[in-house]
Amino acid sequence: MPTEVKRRRRGTELEHALLDATWEELAGAGFAKLTMESVADRAKTGIAVLYRRWPDKNALVLAAIRHYGDTHPVEIPDTGSLRDDLLALLRNVNAGRIELATLVGATFAGLHDSAGLTPEEVRLTVLGDGPKRSDPVYRRAHDRGEIDLTRIPQDVLDLPFQLMRHDILMTLKQVSPERIRSIVDDVFWPLVTR
Repeated sequence: MPTEVKRRRRGTELEHALLDATWEELAGAGFAKLTMESVADRAKTGIAVLYRRWPDKNALVLAAIRHYGDTHPVEIPDTGSLRDDLLALLRNVNAGRIELATLVGATFAGLHDSAGLTPEEVRLTVLGDGPKRSDPVYRRAHDRGEIDLTRIPQDVLDLPFQLMRHDILMTLKQVSPERIRSIVDDVFWPLVTR
C-alpha cells in the first residue's frame, strides 16, 4: 500500500493557505468567534505559524480581507464610452464584491471594539491610498475628450462607488440594475457633463 508523503507548505503558499483559512473562518463563524486557534485548526497548522506572521487577530483579519480582494479582482471594462464603462464597472463590483462587502460590513463592529478602527480606517488599511479601480475608466474618458479630469472634483468621481458601498452595507444585498442605472444616469452623469 503506497504511503502518501505529507509536504510542508512554505512561503507564499503557506501564507495564502492561512489567509484563505482566515477568510473561511470569518465567513463561517464571524469576527467575534474567530480565534487564532480556530484559524490554525482550519489551516491544519500550529498557532505559532500564525503569530510569526501576524501579531494578533485584528492584523490577521485585515490581511485576510486584503488577500480576498487581491485574489478576487474586479474586471475593468473598456467599452469605448464613459457611461457604458461605468455601468459595466459598477455591475462587476456588484457581482464580484457582495460577499466581501457584506462580510467586511459585519466585521466593522468587531474591529472597532477590539482595535478602535473605524470603517474608513479599515478601508484604508485594506486598500491603501493607491490607484482606484475606476482610475483607468476615467483616464480613458478624459483622453477621449468625454470629461475633463482637471475640473471634476474627486468626490464626484468617487460618488458612484460611495453610493454602491452605502446600498450594499445598508441592505447586505446586491444593488439592483435599476439602481445602478440611476446612480450613473441620474446622479453621476449630470455632475460630470454640466
